[in-house]
Amino acid sequence: VQLQASGGGLVQAGGSLTLSCAASGLTFSVYAMAWFRQAPGKEREFVAAIGSVGWINGVPEYPDSVKDRFTISRDNRENTVYLQMNSLKPEDTAVYYCAARRSVVGGTEKERYTYWGQGTLVTVSS
Repeated sequence: VQLQASGGGLVQAGGSLTLSCAASGLTFSVYAMAWFRQAPGKEREFVAAIGSVGWINGVPEYPDSVKDRFTISRDNRENTVYLQMNSLKPEDTAVYYCAARRSVVGGTEKERYTYWGQGTLVTVSS
């Protein structure tokens, strides 16, 4: 299984970025997907999660820190999960990781996720 995250970079505060995570080696549609981030010296924290193909009438999960600014989505034909990030703040600076777990629903606990990507760095300048 491989999760390949991309799309990170340097952006000014208030700007936008879209991260992508391409999955291979797994039946993507039956995996819930999530994004986490880790800033220097801090714990890895939950950013967003989206359920798998059996996730009907569910809503993506977000912490308050990114709600209404970040949007997670997935394309099961392309085996890719996305994270659209708007109104970026310097405190959003971190390495962003995508993660997968075989489940209908995602969840916020990193321990529940089986597979992880290598991370992509997002730097937001003030």
